[in-house]
Amino acid sequence: MSSAKIECVLRENWRCGESPVWEEASNSLLFVDIPAKKVCRWDSLSKQVQQVTVDAPVSSVALRQSGGYVATVGTKFCALNWEDQSAVVLATVDKDKKNNRFNDGKVDPAGRYFAANRRSVYKLEKEEQIPDGMCIDVEGKLWVACYNGGRVIRLDPETGKRLQTVKLPVVKTTSCCFGGKDYSEMYVTSARDGMDPEGLLQQPEAGGIFKITGLGVKGIPPYPYAG
Repeated sequence: MSSAKIECVLRENWRCGESPVWEEASNSLLFVDIPAKKVCRWDSLSKQVQQVTVDAPVSSVALRQSGGYVATVGTKFCALNWEDQSAVVLATVDKDKKNNRFNDGKVDPAGRYFAANRRSVYKLEKEEQIPDGMCIDVEGKLWVACYNGGRVIRLDPETGKRLQTVKLPVVKTTSCCFGGKDYSEMYVTSARDGMDPEGLLQQPEAGGIFKITGLGVKGIPPYPYAG
C-alpha cells in the first residue's frame, strides 16, 4: 500500500472550492469558489493565484480546445477570456427558474460539456457522508471526495468495493482531480461555508486546496470542451 502525503498548497480560505481542473500547458490548477462567484487559477510554479469574478454562483470550469476556458455560471454556459476577464454567454437554460443554478459540470471524451442540477452517485457507507466531486485514474478506478466526511476514497466502479481511503485535515472535502507533471498528484478542494467559529478554529485549513502525493497511481488529463 502506498504512503500518501498531504499538503495544503493554498490557504486562501475559499468559501466553497469546487471543480478542480489541471491545465498542463500552464502548470496550473483551475477551480471555482461557488458562492464567491470566482474562477481561480493557481500557478504551481509561481504559487500565485489569479481570479475572474462573474455575475452569479459559478459551479464548474473546464478547458476549451480553441483556447481559454468555459464555465457554468448560474444557469448559463459561458466562455471565459482570461486576458480581459470577460465572460460571454454561450447558452442559457431554465430562464424561468430564478433561484435555480447548475450544481456541477464535466467535459466528456467527445468534448461535450455536461452540467446538471442533480446527479446520480454511488451509495457509500454511512460514515463517509455525502459523495461529491469525482475523478478517474488510469486504471479506471473512481476517486470520490466525501463532503462532511473529510476524506477521498477510491472505488472500483464495477463492484462498488472501496480500495483506498485518504483522510484530510478538513471535513468539507468537495472535489478532486489529478495533476502535476505526470498526473501523479491529486488536488482536493474544500469548503468552509456553514462552519461555526469553533469548527473553523479546529480546522484552520478549511477552504484550502490540498495536494496529495504518493498515491501509487496516476490520473488522466482532463478533456477540453470542443466548442
